[in-house]
Amino acid sequence: MRGPKPDPLSLSELERTELKRLVRGHTTAQQVALRARIILEADAGKNNSQIARELDVSVETVRAWRKRWLAFQSIALADLSVQERLSDVPRPGRRSQISAEQICQVIAMACEQPKERPISQWTGREIADSPRHAARLLKKTISSRT
Repeated sequence: MRGPKPDPLSLSELERTELKRLVRGHTTAQQVALRARIILEADAGKNNSQIARELDVSVETVRAWRKRWLAFQSIALADLSVQERLSDVPRPGRRSQISAEQICQVIAMACEQPKERPISQWTGREIADSPRHAARLLKKTISSRT
């Protein structure tokens, strides 16, 4: 085999059991199950290329998850579960343009009986199609902040 050998990975019995449970779980997200398979194969002593071939993923993917697992092994399972170790990390993104207060007001409006519209109850489409109501709601919110 060419190139450096990957860092060895060894699992505790509890980690191995949890990973196998995730792989067999019917409600486990497929990407989490795949990551669990990668870690289990690494524990079996396979190198990154072998795992990549067997699981039909890139070597970079295997390398990344092996390194990430090794980085998390110093943290106790009580503090960071196996599921959390295999989950995506939060990514930065655009900040919400609507505040929590505005969301609460829209929900409150949706829970009220429509007074100015000839409908029995609000639906998502009715709220979205009601720019006057939405504008009024946002206007109230903006004026209450100043």
